[in-house]
Amino acid sequence: MKKIIFYIIMLSFFSQSNSGHHEKPSIRLEGIETGKTYNSPIKLDFFVKNMKVRKAGVKEKNSGHHHLLIDLKKLPDFEKPLPMTNNIIHFGKGQTSTSLKLKPGKHTIQLLFADYSHTPHKIPLITKKVTFFIK
Repeated sequence: MKKIIFYIIMLSFFSQSNSGHHEKPSIRLEGIETGKTYNSPIKLDFFVKNMKVRKAGVKEKNSGHHHLLIDLKKLPDFEKPLPMTNNIIHFGKGQTSTSLKLKPGKHTIQLLFADYSHTPHKIPLITKKVTFFIK
């Protein structure tokens, strides 16, 4: 009987410890929804699952930091480090939220998770484009 209980406990332990390895990484942007109108500034929260948030320059497997792509007509080259522009905001200190001031009008935004060198991962972690309005 003791052996059976031991094997059940061990099986439970191994199945729990390996269960997270099969889930794909994902990211999520919260604070805005497509088609809605907001006052500026807008509060945005960034979430990543099955990856670690690290500061820029910290080279660690399965890690990186967030970038906001604002009002881009064309996505940047994902084979190269993301440039720093007014439309590509880097959160290289490992931030997971921001308060963003935008001018009145129509805007688009996407969240992109990139590695220590600001280069998107081989399988890019990017949200769908959200179109919204500022009063």
